[in-house]
Amino acid sequence: MRTRLRRFAITAVTLLTAAASLPSAAAQQQGSQQRPSRGGLSAVIRYTEYGIPHIVAKDYANLGFGTGWAQAADQVCTLADGFLTLRGERSRYFGPAGVPDGSLSSATSNLSSDLYFHGVRDAGTVEKLLAEPAPQGPGREVKDLTRGWAAGYNAWLAQNRITDPACGGAAWVRPVTTVDVAARSFALAVLGGEGRGVTGITAAQPPAATTVSVAAAPDAKSAALAAQDLFDTADMGSNAVAFSGATTADGRGLLLGNPHYPWQGGRRFWQMQQTIPGELNVMGGALLGSATVSIGHNAQVAWSHTVATGTTLNLHQLTLDPADPTAYLVDGRTERMTKRTVTVDVLDGAPVTRTQWWTRYGPVITSLGAQLPLPWTSTTAYAVNDPNAANLRAPDTALGFSKARSTADVLTSLKRTQGLPWVNTVAADAGGHSLFTQSQVLPRITDELAQRCSTALGRATYPSSGLAVLDGSRGDCALGSDPDAVQPGIFGPAKMPVLKDAPYAENSNDSAWLANADRPLTGYERVFGSLGTQRSMRTRGAVEDVAALAEQGRLTVRDLQAQQFANRVPAGDLIADDTAQACAALPGGIATGSNGTAVDVSEACGVLNAWDHSTNTDSRGALLFDRFWRKLTAAVPAAQLWKVPFSVADPVRTPNTLNTDAPGVARALADTVTELRGAGIALDARLGANQYVVRGGERIPVPGGTESLGVWNKIEPVWNPTAGAYTEVITGSSYIQAVGWDGSRCPVARTLLTYSQSSNPNSAHYSDQTRLFSGERWVTSRFCEKDILSSPGLKVVRVNERR
Repeated sequence: MRTRLRRFAITAVTLLTAAASLPSAAAQQQGSQQRPSRGGLSAVIRYTEYGIPHIVAKDYANLGFGTGWAQAADQVCTLADGFLTLRGERSRYFGPAGVPDGSLSSATSNLSSDLYFHGVRDAGTVEKLLAEPAPQGPGREVKDLTRGWAAGYNAWLAQNRITDPACGGAAWVRPVTTVDVAARSFALAVLGGEGRGVTGITAAQPPAATTVSVAAAPDAKSAALAAQDLFDTADMGSNAVAFSGATTADGRGLLLGNPHYPWQGGRRFWQMQQTIPGELNVMGGALLGSATVSIGHNAQVAWSHTVATGTTLNLHQLTLDPADPTAYLVDGRTERMTKRTVTVDVLDGAPVTRTQWWTRYGPVITSLGAQLPLPWTSTTAYAVNDPNAANLRAPDTALGFSKARSTADVLTSLKRTQGLPWVNTVAADAGGHSLFTQSQVLPRITDELAQRCSTALGRATYPSSGLAVLDGSRGDCALGSDPDAVQPGIFGPAKMPVLKDAPYAENSNDSAWLANADRPLTGYERVFGSLGTQRSMRTRGAVEDVAALAEQGRLTVRDLQAQQFANRVPAGDLIADDTAQACAALPGGIATGSNGTAVDVSEACGVLNAWDHSTNTDSRGALLFDRFWRKLTAAVPAAQLWKVPFSVADPVRTPNTLNTDAPGVARALADTVTELRGAGIALDARLGANQYVVRGGERIPVPGGTESLGVWNKIEPVWNPTAGAYTEVITGSSYIQAVGWDGSRCPVARTLLTYSQSSNPNSAHYSDQTRLFSGERWVTSRFCEKDILSSPGLKVVRVNERR
């Protein structure tokens, strides 16, 4: 049987290779016959260990078909739930008060989500973007992939029974269209812009005619703090580092990608290889619903992404017509807002109709999260500008990466398509080159424009967060255009921060400034991120680690693997020993808790002293320090926590030295000891005994640590006081890849999808890679044909549309 499978795989690839080599005229004729509506799409899927599909097809439409089929097989319920969101039908099936999973917007209820996405659909927004000619709109290859993906998903639904209890038999699981699939790309593009303000957009209503009000801008100080918190990316996703050939054992590049993404819901990664013989061969992680590889590698280049600090939206403060709060003034002339009426069906209730109001700048918005209200009064309103609402180009950028043969090609793809909405790119290649770039779609807010056109509110929010609030009554405050920009109102490629061929190029969600501490990037506008400010604990730890590796030299993929699971706790290195000493100095080993109770903490002193400053599953004292650090940083202001403050001259090593005299130190220690003892947890318990996930009734220990600890292998677990443990993971390390080259045709790659390929508890691939992650083990990438065909678990499936 094994021999027959291999022969079948070889035959399939041979046939597809022959099809790929047809003369161009014949290929075009054949391609015209492969549209999903004709029912002729097909692909070969070779599954290797851990359910990883290697999809082979003769052209992009057929490749999209195989990709949509294979994703549906693993993630049909999660995908269907997302398409329900994009159709604006959550309230119809789940009621208006429910809350979406947050993967496609920040909507706080099903109703607000539906009003927004139904409005997008009613306006034909996605269809208009699909119709834009490239490069402003998507290219032909991406359109073919998208059409094929929809056909593959639909074919899987038609030919298979759903075994996932999350949606088996559900009426809301329905076939999709090309527009549905493209709408998912749209939602991801605006996630940091309009998607962040969905509730404020759908709630915006003009003041009643009888209301007498004056402009009431939010308090400047509180607005600055709220904006800073709202746009702080430090607690979001990802680390990535590229090493140049100057640091490696063989002069070739190395890349370690460690994106931190949700472990549940529609923003999970899913691993695959896509091959069109002679045209495309790429492997990596795709965001669910995507027809392209988001993070991955091919034979000569590897790349990863980190969430960038660029502020992807801006506000325009409108001066309203005194006679009409739905009209505003620009250079003294009145412009009426555009009224969009949206109706949403609701479970067990009458349909809900709401009006949205749009301006030349974008929709009127009355809040950016609960912490930043933007009231619509009789004199003032606010409109949000999100340039990514005109950006459906991210799949083209990703496809360009997939075809790249060098980091220079990666930059070329970014310059040509300008499609990445909210991420940085870190890349390395077989030629020994390294790359960091913050090439993302941002509103063209220069510091000069902000200085000249900011309102009082903007003068507070722009310095703190990069959120510009411009005077919408002045035509000379328009964003303008760069000559090299694909679309109006955004920065062109020449303005993007770029670092080429540094010994290391690293990012952990701080700004571009310290991508390499010895070659700091400067000169970019504030909207891209901050300069000369304190870095996060994770950035500090990451730069220390990768700089030391670069200095060590002669690096290999094994060094990348070791870095991923070093699980070093930078916060522990800074304060654990001082805390243990301060603890030991407490009279009688007694500290007073927040409730005034005296607590014997003497045992904790020894545990902290013996702790290895790591978050391995067998680390004793890691849980004690984790809970202590959370309480300490919540109780003691940052300015009082450290004896040595931040210094721009030493940004990696400052601030430092715990102020053990701060009263909150002993109190946090007492509260931590009380908490753990109350939960029945030994102070020196192994971390894995109390930090785990449960899959299929099996308790799987999870290594890593929370954001503020600074651990590279970031894990954001959920504390369950009743169970006395971290019993689930919200977000953290996801699709991890360590990639290098050895001179052969096959890259040296190790990968790991921490939460596994499928969300279906009945799947064999529901938790298999999660167990690997627990044991700090990797999957050896089967990129080359010889490796795929030698897989002991090889399973070959030919999928096609039924007429």
